[in-house]
Amino acid sequence: MAKIISPSLLSADFLRLGDECQMLNRSAAEWFHLDVMDGVFVPNISFGMPVIGAVRKMTNKVLDAHLMIVEPERYITNFAKLGVDFLTVHCEATVHLHRTLQAIKAEGMRAGVALNPSTSLWAIEEVLPEADMVLLMSVNPGFGGQKFIETTIDKVKRLRRMIDERGLQTLIQIDGGVNTHNAKMLFEAGCDVLVAGNAVFGSDDPVKTIEELLK
Repeated sequence: MAKIISPSLLSADFLRLGDECQMLNRSAAEWFHLDVMDGVFVPNISFGMPVIGAVRKMTNKVLDAHLMIVEPERYITNFAKLGVDFLTVHCEATVHLHRTLQAIKAEGMRAGVALNPSTSLWAIEEVLPEADMVLLMSVNPGFGGQKFIETTIDKVKRLRRMIDERGLQTLIQIDGGVNTHNAKMLFEAGCDVLVAGNAVFGSDDPVKTIEELLK
């Protein structure tokens, strides 16, 4: 299994976004996590395509876009043109999930599917072979800085078994409340990618914190 940190730019200082990107470029973080919110699927609005386009110019690292928007299939081509590498959609936000995942891959991106805390793993059982990554929300989506939902650990273990029993290479990503206290436990449970927002950008030494998350 991989051990990847994907810092969430939602927690970055947007007045210093270029500097924040350069800091991540110097760090051990392999991915940049981009939370796109529409104020409909979740009760908040974040940033959109101009910001993602600007970030793409600042880094050669993996851009990991997490769409918390309704009907994400409408924007697949736009995100591909921006240079996004992983495009993750919520299974609760699209009617034809199988088609949406196929459309993402047809545009040359890797396809992820996200589940809210209350959504059962069985909701994605039929599309698991189509997913390059499954993102398990460990907080309710829409706001940063929430407390980690402890039952997510068991959900990770069950998803790891589902993936391994099918002989798939699907990555498991966790988003919400990740910090230096639970990162090791999450990796040991079977995670590949940890999204960290406040833990990184709220740190006095973000580069060191990223290294600690990987231990």
